[in-house]
Amino acid sequence: MVSLIPFVTLALAFASSVAAFPAYGSLAGLSREALAEIVPTLEYRRAADPPPPIAYNGTKLVNDAQHPYRPPGPNDMRGPCPGLNTLANHGYIPHSGIATPEQLIEGVQEGFNMEYFTALILAYGGMLVDGNVVTNLLSIGGKSSQTGPAPPAPATAAGLDTHGPFEGDASTTRGDAYFGDNHSFNETLFQEFVDLSNQYGAGKYNATVGGELRYRRVQDSIATNPEFSFMGARYVAAYAEMVFPINFWIDGRRGDGQLDVEVARGFYRDGRMPKDFHRASKPMSAEGIEAIIAAHEILPGRNVNGTNTYTPDPNAPSFFSNTTDSCGFYNDFVNITVVGLYPSPTRVLKDALNRNLDLFYLAAGGDCPQVFPYGQD
Repeated sequence: MVSLIPFVTLALAFASSVAAFPAYGSLAGLSREALAEIVPTLEYRRAADPPPPIAYNGTKLVNDAQHPYRPPGPNDMRGPCPGLNTLANHGYIPHSGIATPEQLIEGVQEGFNMEYFTALILAYGGMLVDGNVVTNLLSIGGKSSQTGPAPPAPATAAGLDTHGPFEGDASTTRGDAYFGDNHSFNETLFQEFVDLSNQYGAGKYNATVGGELRYRRVQDSIATNPEFSFMGARYVAAYAEMVFPINFWIDGRRGDGQLDVEVARGFYRDGRMPKDFHRASKPMSAEGIEAIIAAHEILPGRNVNGTNTYTPDPNAPSFFSNTTDSCGFYNDFVNITVVGLYPSPTRVLKDALNRNLDLFYLAAGGDCPQVFPYGQD
């Protein structure tokens, strides 16, 4: 007679792992079998309509008495995006680092004066690739530590730490995931930021510095990371992250396009606003990105056979096509990125994905025809 003990033990262990799956854990990229076990354990919270734009969108003090800096505790989530880390540390999004898209949309507007539709793109794009679309929760990273770098989190729980569409290679101050830590502040990379600011910006970070730094970081990754990839949503985000510090981290009372490097350090390393910090004087998005793009032609592509084998992908949408291919970026994100993560969703998961895809299109679709990879029902 075959003993049932090993089978019972295995079943209990698997049931325990499913039950322990966090409500904020990303479902992206999980196998059909894993999704079939996990999704029924989750409470479905269909995404609500996005909140309206903030009522007042001028500059104001944002490092105020209601939003003091409070460092993350050992169970709070922090990740590779210093802007979101800052908003969590100052209470513009939940201090836990786990938020709904609605909370993210309100937080980036109130804390940084981010333009409304840009806020929607980031919230719903992040939810689709790094969030839990069933529970409507997104983690901005892995668990934090008050005394050192955040330890690596499981891929399913890592939220924005998850290597892929938004978090990606050639970051300004975070290492490539290939080397093991894609979320902690990297002093060596920040010194490159400082050196180029001294060389091209007379000691300040500006769009000229950003164009050179974007090129330098790509070249660094080509030479050292055999798995380097620079396409799709990451390609767009990598350019945007060069102008976001200029648009969101310079005091709105000044807004001269010249960012002090020590102020930048406070955001990048500590997730902390300077004293008496006022947000941008008007809603901002990726203004100035044209200068970053124009500095050097970097076509989307990847290392195909180890380091220094970077090969452009002629099928990937690019800033350097004859016209800026906004519809190409939208279609690539939906049909390649999202479908690649969720090839055959059913029932609740399918409904949740369709809802978030509709909300993403509201912000990012523009004049492009909407695509429906999972049908319209």
